[in-house]
Amino acid sequence: MCFKRQNLQDAQRIVIKVGTSTLTYDTGKINFTCIDKLARIISDLSNQGKEVVLVTSGAIGVGVDKLKMSERPKTIREKQAVAAVGQCELMHMYSKFFSEYGHIVAQILLTRDIMGDDKCCKNVVNTFETLLEKGIVPIVNENDSVSTVELKVGQKDTFSENDTLSAIVAKLIEADLLIILSDIDGFYDSDPRKNPDSKMLSVIEKITPEIEECAEGAGTKRGTGGMVTKLSAAKIATGSGVNVVLTNGSHPEAILDILGGEQVGTLFIGAK
Repeated sequence: MCFKRQNLQDAQRIVIKVGTSTLTYDTGKINFTCIDKLARIISDLSNQGKEVVLVTSGAIGVGVDKLKMSERPKTIREKQAVAAVGQCELMHMYSKFFSEYGHIVAQILLTRDIMGDDKCCKNVVNTFETLLEKGIVPIVNENDSVSTVELKVGQKDTFSENDTLSAIVAKLIEADLLIILSDIDGFYDSDPRKNPDSKMLSVIEKITPEIEECAEGAGTKRGTGGMVTKLSAAKIATGSGVNVVLTNGSHPEAILDILGGEQVGTLFIGAK
């Protein structure tokens, strides 16, 4: 294998995906420390001349906290309403934290139907390119308030809680690297929550049927993207030549470790 972890130091265009379980505590309350660290690290990478796009989940989770609800809504219409409130609050927080480090953010809301239209895709790519040229950090989320299929977890045509969305964004903008911050340290040969003898795979050169069989289980109660969706996202991205690293988001500093070439999480090598 000719590709080495150290090669990730050269990644210039990076997509970072952060999930609800990373942005909130087990209590459902917002993890401000994590958001602050994310903003600082991404701002620092931008200062180095790297181009970073943040794909974020959390609109519904933040909306639930803002509205002081005891649990996540169950109906589609309630989820859409709560997402509309949460999206506003989420962007307000990102804007505030990034501004502390001298950076401007922009919101891009996407739905699956946009991705199926060549003209819309071109417009989206043009928006990304212009924002990145101006040193603005694009923050991407699924447009939950108008989309219904994306909220129905398990459907084949969903973004699967933004895992798939992050891979599609990485593919669209021809990123060098996609970092998926999850609630697990990496990709295991079996579910570590069920099998104490499971082993984390450091590098996956190709996603084979055997690798796909290792993925199972759903997400946490605060998020909905399980290992299957993350593997699916990795498959999309690596198929387009994008390297992917899956790691735990509880310590955002892992982003710097990954770009430093350290053995962090699981590296999926992009196809040549």
